[in-house]
Parts: sequence; structure tokens; C-alpha cells
Amino acid sequence: MSPEERERAVALARAARAGDTLAMHDLLDHLTPFVARICAPIALADGPDATQEALVAVFGALRTLRDPDALYGWVRAIAVREAVRTARRATRARPAELADVPERGDPQLAADIDDVLARLSPDHRAVLVLRDFEGLDEESAAAVLGVPPGTAKSRLHRARTSFRKAWSS
Repeated sequence: MSPEERERAVALARAARAGDTLAMHDLLDHLTPFVARICAPIALADGPDATQEALVAVFGALRTLRDPDALYGWVRAIAVREAVRTARRATRARPAELADVPERGDPQLAADIDDVLARLSPDHRAVLVLRDFEGLDEESAAAVLGVPPGTAKSRLHRARTSFRKAWSS
């Protein structure tokens, strides 16, 4: 993202916090691809729902954003939280059946990254996305997830190990 786009988003956030509804609309339009890029690999098929939930949360809480310059980090934290929440809710609603779990060595397992990601828990997908897709360091990912750095590091290790095993099967 260019510095000009960031500056524009911060200006929109300031105006929206002050009650400018057009600025709020423009800000949400601007943030939608950013939020979707975070939510999709965590919530998988429910990514659009997670994106919508995150944008609703941003809309509702924008007045609580103390520092508009921290907009993207703040939005990232909301998006991850909503994506994990949506993925957990979907997992409870659609429990995996034995027929859905591929046999060891199934060629489809290695062919589809979404299938591999679906085998990880929402917490593991979240830390993997923050670290490997968003490029955050472990301490920053831990802060976004609201867990100690050691927890984020162990989740990341387990997520990468599980991902590699599933991918190479």
C-alpha cells in the first residue's frame, strides 16, 4: 500500500470519527479488500461473513480509535478476531465427519491449499496468516491475537508443522 493511500485512509478515519458519513462509507470501501485478505485464509468458506462482521465491528467502534495513524493495526486486530470467531462458529455448526477427512496419502490433500488450511484450527490459521501472509513478527502477531508471545510462537510452530505434514501427504 502506498503512503498516499495510507494518508488518505487516516484522513478518512479522522473525518469518519468526527461524524462524516460519506467519509465512513469511503473508509469502509477502502478497508474492505484489506480485511478480506486477512479474513479469507482464516475463516475459509466463511471469509465473506467474517469480512462483513469485521467491517461492522470497525464501523461500530471507530469512535474508540484513539490514534487514527494506527488504523491498519487496529483494523487487522479486529479482522483476525472476527475471522477466528466466525471460523469457530462454523466449525461448531459443521462438525467434520470421518468421510470428510482424507486418507493418508490422498492426492487431493496436497493439491489444494484451502483444503490444507481447513485442517488447521482457527487459532493456528490466524497466527499463520499474521506471520506468513501479513509479515508480522511473533511479538506483533501475539499482540494482535491477545496472547503471550510464547503462545503465539508455539501455535505458529504447530501450525507450520501441521501444514507441512498435510501438504506433503
